[in-house]
Amino acid sequence: MKLRSIAALLLSAGVLTSPGLFAQTAKPPAAVDLQSCCTAGDQDFPKVGGNLGNQNYSSLRQINKGLVKQLGGAWVNRIEGGLNSGTNQSTTVVVDGVLYIESALGNLVAVDGRTGLTKWKWTTPFGGITRRGAAVAKDLGLVYTLANDNRLVALDIHTGAVQWIKQYPTSSTDPSYVGNVEKVALVYHDKRLYVGTNDGSRGAALSIDATTGEVLTKFWGVPRPGEYGYDTWGGAAEANRTGATPWIHPAVDPELGMVYWTFGNARGGSSQNGSTRPGLNLFANSIVALDLKTGEYKWHFQSIHHDIWDMDNVMAPVLADVKIHGRDRKVVVYGSKSGMYYILDRKDGSAPLGIDEVPVKQDARQASWPTQPLPRQGAWTETCVVDQPLGTEVPGDPNRAVPNYVKGCLYDAHWDVPILSIPGHGGGADWNHQSFSQRTGLMYTGMGYVAAAHSLTESSNGLRPPGEYQTGAVVAVDPSTNLVKWKKRMPYSLAHGNGILTTASDLLFIGQPDGNLLAMDAHNGEELWRFQTGAAISASPVSYEIDGEQYVAVYAGGTGIPYGNSAPRGDYLWAFKVGGTVAPAPTPTPPEVRRPVSGNPVEGAALPTPNTVFLARVQTAAGAPGATESTAVNGMTPTWMRVPAGTTVTFTNPANNVNTHCATQFFEGLFNFKLAPGQSGQYTFDKPGEYFYNDCHSPRPTGKIVVY
Repeated sequence: MKLRSIAALLLSAGVLTSPGLFAQTAKPPAAVDLQSCCTAGDQDFPKVGGNLGNQNYSSLRQINKGLVKQLGGAWVNRIEGGLNSGTNQSTTVVVDGVLYIESALGNLVAVDGRTGLTKWKWTTPFGGITRRGAAVAKDLGLVYTLANDNRLVALDIHTGAVQWIKQYPTSSTDPSYVGNVEKVALVYHDKRLYVGTNDGSRGAALSIDATTGEVLTKFWGVPRPGEYGYDTWGGAAEANRTGATPWIHPAVDPELGMVYWTFGNARGGSSQNGSTRPGLNLFANSIVALDLKTGEYKWHFQSIHHDIWDMDNVMAPVLADVKIHGRDRKVVVYGSKSGMYYILDRKDGSAPLGIDEVPVKQDARQASWPTQPLPRQGAWTETCVVDQPLGTEVPGDPNRAVPNYVKGCLYDAHWDVPILSIPGHGGGADWNHQSFSQRTGLMYTGMGYVAAAHSLTESSNGLRPPGEYQTGAVVAVDPSTNLVKWKKRMPYSLAHGNGILTTASDLLFIGQPDGNLLAMDAHNGEELWRFQTGAAISASPVSYEIDGEQYVAVYAGGTGIPYGNSAPRGDYLWAFKVGGTVAPAPTPTPPEVRRPVSGNPVEGAALPTPNTVFLARVQTAAGAPGATESTAVNGMTPTWMRVPAGTTVTFTNPANNVNTHCATQFFEGLFNFKLAPGQSGQYTFDKPGEYFYNDCHSPRPTGKIVVY
């Protein structure tokens, strides 16, 4: 079914009250200079995303394929004096040769791009906060950051002195309430800041006077009574109309006079439960085009209807001018946790390459939506997990199902039984920054293979099964056709802040969670260079030029997604140049590629019952099995046992359990004990390695035997 057909259907059904889903409602402003949006950059990298179109592209070309192997460290600045903890989601911006970066502690640091010396540092008095990059207003002489308790901070660009701090109301009963500006993104353009809000309830897209902090316009991700889209929540109670946070950087098109926001998933108490919020749930899981000045709604496109999987495509949208079917089109590329790109005309939201509403599996208890929009060209990643016989191990097979789960595909509805599908909410592409190369005409993204099991009983937004491989890829897609040009499998997930930089010399730079910064050939993904930065990279590389010399810079700080505490952290701000002499950092312990089990390792011989695993029991503080049967993820006693090679381990289903339980070893298929209450099975581990197993009664309980 074509988009305009589905629009007519939704209108006739009374779900939508305006054809504005696909049509612009007002004449755009007169054309203005596009230099800051979508033309090639110059010596600086003035915002997160590079330009207003979020293209993460640099026109600099001095560092080319012939010279990239000669890249070395120009300098490194440990911006917090050697901090090795915290969550870092900030990307560097560069203005007039000065780098601005936010730390895990919420501080803002200005660094000389030539020498690496700190010029100034603003130390927040308001406590640590996760940040996603400062905004710089060169014309106003200000740098902006966010702080706890709903604060927007403006600092002097040259000294870091506080110019003003605006604190917004935190109470929803205040008439001027707009939500919470913490942990969202900032974009500056033409004396305005474009800032999202998140208050745990519903988010708003704001435009703010950059000279005073006054809120000028606001657009709520969840409509209020009387606003367009309110009737797409099926009469849900106000408490269940929540979510739709604009987490990440919007794109700005000054020529069309529009700003493009991406809104997160609906919640209504749970991102997995749609039963209390029937309907499309606008504007969750949508890209919304607003007037730059008035904030007036122009059009929207919803990529996931009635989301029950936390599959919001909330990445920063990318603007590109491409030729489609022989016609020049101004498009916005939107996506994608779901592993697919929605190519939309940025004037009116239409789909020049076609997007169809396709029937999907239903569950009436979820009030699930009967169709989902799929590009006719399909996805650029797998959308179903693969069930392979145990014992046919292919290490790192990205879409292989962990055994004993119900296997599913993208958009399969769930209820009380966890359904394993791919790409999960931590797979596809999550919040990493994509790149559009004006040289190759291709879109590039890092992605993750991290399958997820969804049901009402999973905590948070779905279970990433212990023992599964968490790997990734770099994907290049032609936005003029929405077809994959190339895909390169990578050893780590690259979906969480691992942004891509492309340059006019057809290079692609991306950082990994093991601390390595890579340079690749943008035409085929061939690796050309790597450098160890010392900590996980969850930021975008940037490029700039000083006195005719090109630099590449990246912040290596790290975040725990998806590798938890195994991802190395740090505070390394690096710059590289041809002939740089600063040596790589020491190689940190790389992340655990397989999803870890719960708990800490214990020696099998030291257990109350030596070298024995009790199925479906949670371990007590004394190391013994708990008194009651359990299907929790940590429902193995112990979850993590260490034994020397040659040890025989006993797997026991306690006699007072009610159900039959299994110890299914995966993926090698070494054993698969199915044990009634009171029964046991034994296996002798002869070869060093790590061996995962789970339970056929409920796949959640998972254990691991490490043999040394």
